[in-house]
Amino acid sequence: MPWAGVIWRPAPEPVPRARITAFMRKAGVADLEALQERAAADPAWFWGLVERDLGIHWYEPYTQVLDTSRGEPWAQWFLGGRMNVAADCVDKHVPVRPDQPAVIWEGEEGVTRAWTYRELQAESNRLANGLRRLGLHKGDRVGIFLPMIPETVAAIMAVAKVGAIFTPIFSGYAAPAVATRLADAGAKFLITADGFYRRGKPVGMKAVADEALAQVPSVEKVVVVRRLQGGGSAPWTEGRDHWYHEVSQTESTVFDTEPMGAEDPLMIIYTSGTTGKPKGALHVHCSFPMKAAQDMAHLFDVGEADRLMWFSDLGWMMGPWMIFGTLMLGAACFLYDGAPDYPGPDRLWSLVERHKLTHLGVSPTLIRALMPHGSEPVERHDLSSLRMFGSTGEPWNPAPYLWLFETVGRSRCPIINYSGGTEISGGILGCVPIRALKVASFNCVVPGMAADVVNEAGEPLRGGEVGELVIRRPWVGMTRGFWQDPKRYEETYWSRIPGLWVHGDWASVDADGFWYIHGRSDDTLKVAGKRVGPAEVESALVAHGTVAEAAAIGVPHPVKGEAVVGFVVLRPGVDPSEELRQALCDRVAADLGKALRPETVKFVTGLPKTRNAKIMRRVIRAVYLGQPAGDITALENPDMVQAIAEAR
Repeated sequence: MPWAGVIWRPAPEPVPRARITAFMRKAGVADLEALQERAAADPAWFWGLVERDLGIHWYEPYTQVLDTSRGEPWAQWFLGGRMNVAADCVDKHVPVRPDQPAVIWEGEEGVTRAWTYRELQAESNRLANGLRRLGLHKGDRVGIFLPMIPETVAAIMAVAKVGAIFTPIFSGYAAPAVATRLADAGAKFLITADGFYRRGKPVGMKAVADEALAQVPSVEKVVVVRRLQGGGSAPWTEGRDHWYHEVSQTESTVFDTEPMGAEDPLMIIYTSGTTGKPKGALHVHCSFPMKAAQDMAHLFDVGEADRLMWFSDLGWMMGPWMIFGTLMLGAACFLYDGAPDYPGPDRLWSLVERHKLTHLGVSPTLIRALMPHGSEPVERHDLSSLRMFGSTGEPWNPAPYLWLFETVGRSRCPIINYSGGTEISGGILGCVPIRALKVASFNCVVPGMAADVVNEAGEPLRGGEVGELVIRRPWVGMTRGFWQDPKRYEETYWSRIPGLWVHGDWASVDADGFWYIHGRSDDTLKVAGKRVGPAEVESALVAHGTVAEAAAIGVPHPVKGEAVVGFVVLRPGVDPSEELRQALCDRVAADLGKALRPETVKFVTGLPKTRNAKIMRRVIRAVYLGQPAGDITALENPDMVQAIAEAR
């Protein structure tokens, strides 16, 4: 539910200097509403202006911004133009900022490295030459199964320079999940590492890769980064496997980046479906990177002097989003490869201080995990370099949102709440730093996104009424379908309400124009005719003070249609009891009304989550009801599925 009251307003001085303000001046509009109205009426005008504002490098100019002759689900952009995202992320910056940091990295063990734009170009060029020597060609698919290290950035840029297509894969996946993605993409190459560190212990990756490759005969070559200290051994297949440093170190630092059509494939990034195999969202050279950079500029006000870190993995869209967005804008991308609370609960805040980060992206789940440690770990560190926070992944509860804003940000740094998806290439809803903020809100639709909240007939809803979040017009970052499965793409997004992209989130707009996300529409509970998002029930449970995390689902009920069941992880030192169970049920009833009192609350040791910290409510519901769990390859903690089953 919306929480009333503005908690932050921008100071007058930075507003005229903000990138979104400058963009509106270029567009000749008075305010965001006028910009959105014209963008919705003429998407080609808006995205043509974005392209010029970003200064995209064209080997050959485009002749048409937008073509919808195949229908809006299959819109094409910048027809006739030839570009390459690596030229925009790396090559074009070297003449103007050769010695400016491009990639800064810290490993969990405390090792740090930094590459300037000149060094990133040399590294990616050497690797591109080496990959081509090994037989990589334009259009080939390459799996990138790496932790967040500088070589990951070089690998993405090298693959793009060759004109091949990369598939980012979560560094913590087990072999079956890696194999599924490599096989679906038809990968010819895999770039991986010998391992990485988590909580002080080495975690092997090469053995996982080898187990996966036993099921993927299409992979011909494997390039292995030596990440572990001391150059530890790794299982090896002669002729197929090659050390990264041996592939690249003797190659030339000069490489002619391949000019690509704007609509040529760049990336296949997989997102889990409710059932069946993961969906491979296809993105092209002019899609994902351009949308990422635009959002980063307009919402986060990122410029050349900034250093942005998003706590992420390459397999979550925020990993590629961070890399493409920062580098296209000429800023510095900060990578951290490790746990956020190791060796102590202040690790994240120490990174901000040590590397003078200006932007820090987190998930609500991460903040909920750090909150119990209190303010002392935060107060140890000078966080004055921070300009703003970013947030995505889950709807907020008020308490952790306010803790981040007040305790960490000293009520000075705005929280740029941001919601979209892998198939979007970024955000649908967000916040601009020139407008006020309410708790857990979005203060605008992301510029260029013709978003709306509608009922089942596609009619607009306002005044706080909850409905489906939809998009009415095409945008440059929309996925070009699912890899080798166009029908599934149309069924997933375009089949429910004719002519509208239905995103699958419940949303609302309050009387002041602030937007709210209420969770996935397939997670929504409808109790005795009253629809409620799980986030509202979960916020009531977490507000009790004994609860660290919560998830709410709806289960069949003979009278109400659905009843609420809550799952809670208690704070350290709190013991489960029947008395506490009833108190939690009473708290929900007090906050939301007696009709929404949970049928029961179950105490569990953890909640099934993806590696990007999303709670998998559909998995919880399915397992609790004894139904098939569907695709669970994205789960970071699959053992929690059994914990839910035992709670029945």
